[in-house]
Amino acid sequence: MTLRASTHDGTHPRPTMMREDWTSLDGSWDFTHDDDGVGLAERWFEPARADRFDRTITVPFVPESEASGIHETGFHPVLWYRRTISASSTPGKRVLLHLGAVDHEAHVWVDGHLAGHHIGGQTAFTCDLTDLLDAGDEHVVVVRAFDDPHDVELPRGKQDWREEPHGIWYHRSTGIWRSVWLETVPEQHLTGFQWSFDMPRACVDVSLRLAHRPRSGTTVRIALSAGGQSLGAVEIAAHDTRVETRVDLPAVRNTQDRDRLLWRPEHPTLIDVTLEVLEGGEVIDTAASYLGLRTTGIDRGWFLLNGEPYFVRSVLEQGYWPSSHLTAPTLQAYREEVELIKGLGFTAARIHQKVEDPRFLFWADKLGLLIWGETANAYSYSPRAVAAITSEWTEIVEQVRAHPSVVTWVPMNESWGVRDLADHAPQKDLTIALTALTRALDPSRPVVSNDGYELTGGDILALHDYTTDAATLARRYVDDAAVQEVLGSRGPLGRRPVDDAAQHVTEGAPVMITEFGGIAYAAEGTWGYATVTTPEEFETKVGGLFAALNASPVLAGHCYTQLTDTLQEANGLAGADRRPKLDPAVIRAFVTGRPLG
Repeated sequence: MTLRASTHDGTHPRPTMMREDWTSLDGSWDFTHDDDGVGLAERWFEPARADRFDRTITVPFVPESEASGIHETGFHPVLWYRRTISASSTPGKRVLLHLGAVDHEAHVWVDGHLAGHHIGGQTAFTCDLTDLLDAGDEHVVVVRAFDDPHDVELPRGKQDWREEPHGIWYHRSTGIWRSVWLETVPEQHLTGFQWSFDMPRACVDVSLRLAHRPRSGTTVRIALSAGGQSLGAVEIAAHDTRVETRVDLPAVRNTQDRDRLLWRPEHPTLIDVTLEVLEGGEVIDTAASYLGLRTTGIDRGWFLLNGEPYFVRSVLEQGYWPSSHLTAPTLQAYREEVELIKGLGFTAARIHQKVEDPRFLFWADKLGLLIWGETANAYSYSPRAVAAITSEWTEIVEQVRAHPSVVTWVPMNESWGVRDLADHAPQKDLTIALTALTRALDPSRPVVSNDGYELTGGDILALHDYTTDAATLARRYVDDAAVQEVLGSRGPLGRRPVDDAAQHVTEGAPVMITEFGGIAYAAEGTWGYATVTTPEEFETKVGGLFAALNASPVLAGHCYTQLTDTLQEANGLAGADRRPKLDPAVIRAFVTGRPLG
């Protein structure tokens, strides 16, 4: 197989498990709103009901966006999509329809037969169409999406509940918002690939999933290489749908070779992975993936990357574009976004209140950018809200964790959805439970229990401080005594930094200011924590805040709010058009703490 996942062009919608036989279904689909909710009763999913689809939409852009061709931002909770596809049922093969994300609930039909149902607006799902394909090579796929714009118990992130965006809230994103694609696979095939790097033992632990219980004599072969050079391989018998094994890497036992092969932002080496399923010695399925040899952790107040202290210089990334909202306007824009972040001197990005497209994460893997993996939160607490975020977060971790760039998990932000946490034990318990759940799903990465304040545990003391006076910011974090005073107070935002009932904060947890800044350099009517009107003021104000935090001997990292202007929230280092508001070299000097020249 010639396919190398680490060097592909960034267009494959699932870069951590690639096969050559796939077809994009992005582009024109028939479309209609269903404001009266009559589509199910009138069976719009049947091929004969093409007359109900009176408009055309460009997938994967949401109908609220200009890029979709619809551009209607009002309240439309029910959407219908329709497209004719070319596919045929072949003995020994399965035809899979992959949907990258549909907000929030989706039903999928092919030729009038229900093919799948999924709940969760941020995660991918797959429908096996094979047994539902009628005769012929052309078939009708219909997708119904439902997303109640007023439901505050479901994860929605920064989607506004008002008709027009206000404050820090943005337009809604309803329906399909990531790529849709077809894939043809063998009857028995791989469906999942996860890994973790054990640096002391110089090996990679691998976990695979098979579509079906294997037949006798089924084996799985895994081969790792870098730049065409073999690093290690193993072939083992498969006795269940889950296959776990270890691949030894002799080259990593040599310290100098290990340093060359380790993944880090300054040297993002990717290791190609070839995955094969064999029956009776014959290869029946082949997929390509990649990984990065890196470890993460915390110790004595530091974030650790590959066992060594690493100061995190991060920026808050909303991942929002004016014409296309939460979906990048082009696939190239994902690479350009990573390049912009790195070009401004940052080594990390905190993806805020959304899950990013796998192709953005590919470029973070490829170009070397640490990612804090977050999720959209709900606005209101209830048992139903608990079930929703728990289910969706479990899927998110499973689907994202194969990316080496993702180094920290953030299941909750600023007590969103648990606003009464300090006085309500069930809400407190939810943040504790999400932290424990995350560790159970992926013990290889640090977890932030509730980014910003009211931390109930976790591995990082992540604080938000929007003080816009540099001198005050510097005093708060000038030494350990000052930081302890902040931690024991009501905090910069008036809430306890660490909840009184917190019992599970990891010993040696580093302190980071994971949101600061928010300086708006913009016209009247925009939003920011402070507003300036000239580039000189902007440079002085922003530079002073960075200098205050960079000077602290106690902090282990910081995250500036934010990368780009987003609608009325005009507090970006760059405009919505991705053009930096100052000379990039000046911003880079702020971020890194290194003077120009």
